[in-house]
Amino acid sequence: MKILFLDQSGKLGGAELCLIDIAKPYAHSSLVGLFADGDFRISLQEHKIPVEILSNQAIKVNKDSGLLAALGSLGQLIPLINQVMQRARKYDLIYANTQKALVVGAIASLLSRRPLVYHLHDILSVEHFSTTNLRVAITLINQFASLVIANSQASKQAFLEAGGKSDIVEVVYNGFELKNYRISAESVIRIKQELDLQDKFIIGHFSRLSPWKGQHILINALAQSPENITAILVGDALFGEQYYVKDLYQKVTSLGLEDRVKFLGFRADIPQLMTTCDLVTHTSTAPEPFGRVIVEAMLCGKPVVAAKAGGVMELVEHEINGFLVTPGNPQELAEVINSCVHKPHKTAIIGQNARVSASLRFDVTTINQEISKLLHLLANNVQ
Repeated sequence: MKILFLDQSGKLGGAELCLIDIAKPYAHSSLVGLFADGDFRISLQEHKIPVEILSNQAIKVNKDSGLLAALGSLGQLIPLINQVMQRARKYDLIYANTQKALVVGAIASLLSRRPLVYHLHDILSVEHFSTTNLRVAITLINQFASLVIANSQASKQAFLEAGGKSDIVEVVYNGFELKNYRISAESVIRIKQELDLQDKFIIGHFSRLSPWKGQHILINALAQSPENITAILVGDALFGEQYYVKDLYQKVTSLGLEDRVKFLGFRADIPQLMTTCDLVTHTSTAPEPFGRVIVEAMLCGKPVVAAKAGGVMELVEHEINGFLVTPGNPQELAEVINSCVHKPHKTAIIGQNARVSASLRFDVTTINQEISKLLHLLANNVQ
């Protein structure tokens, strides 16, 4: 099967990492078209996946944009749509992996007469999108998409509640290469020495630094926890959120936690860092569509304390393979952290359960088989 994959980003986020795994089996006959250059292009090339940069100018519309911004972007979109349409004629279908890719892919699908698949990585609600963007997304999906692959039941439900068609959406969770999360003891020792964290109880937080990702909640919880606990914040600010980073540093200073919070920025060695942690926290203040870092931590054999909302509740069973806490509640988070410190045997068992359950549910080979069946079924119905 020949597929034209589309993604708006040049940066490596969760949706982009997911696309790499999906595109690998089709690398000999497909193409990934990007609307921006960056690390994502490099990673695709490293995996020998054909890639082409289709635009050198960022599309100036984001999730919060209103009607005027959307209309103002049309001048950028028309040449891009034309490029995608011309290329799409060489492929069996268009696979849009992000919302801007959906806009371009939908129109190109109509003009090239190729079916459109949309991979839904978002909770389509007013908590995450402007009313205009939400309406545009649902309209385009309902009118042009032949198949929607939602990354969780929560994403599917939000899509339906926003007015999406029920007969085109299927749930397929993200897949993971299990061998990437088997980390040697030597790597853990090296990282602990590098970070000067020997004999510390280490809590990890892995996401971009953003208010809705809730790093401030972990910092507030840390202030209520034993002094032997150190938190590592892995990730950096995107999308103009540097003000939040400044706020986080000020909070750390005001609480006297300078020696207990380490800002590591962007890192490529996520599995190694996760394996070094005793506990991984997820503190998003709004529902997550899936929760990629949660599964990654589970595959590393680490218990996760996660905010119970959205797709997270499909991943974590409280006190079985992780912990669930109320979003935005540092006191509740601190109580779970303290319990994990004082009950290491129970915590270790939960970490073991996490690895087993995640390995059974999210193996990329099985996930790719599910997607392949859906794509071939679509292709057969179109013919």
